[in-house]
Amino acid sequence: MNKVTLRKTKREKRIVKFRSNVQGTSERPRLSVFRSNKYIYAQLIDDVSGKVLIDVSPEVKKLHEKKKKVDAAKEVGKLLAEKAKSKKILTAVFDRRGYKYHGRVKNLADGAREGGLQL
Repeated sequence: MNKVTLRKTKREKRIVKFRSNVQGTSERPRLSVFRSNKYIYAQLIDDVSGKVLIDVSPEVKKLHEKKKKVDAAKEVGKLLAEKAKSKKILTAVFDRRGYKYHGRVKNLADGAREGGLQL
């Protein structure tokens, strides 16, 4: 039981450490990733105004149907990049939220790059 809380606090420390250096703007927003056991979510955030510019959470469940989680993560990244292109956002800062850059998180970033978003 104690290991779980330690892991959580370590991840929270990594998040705070990263967020002290990175801030998203309206021209170059922050691509924030949230990974649950079932799905992976992503959004583009303008930290200066404190607003979410683009969100793909309504479409996430449809993208995960009958696919592996890793493949669905790539599709989520592509969808986010397409929505960003429509709002004329070409670059973003990648915020992995303390997760390892591996597996689903890496595939989401690769999908966003394939969609035309520069990280």
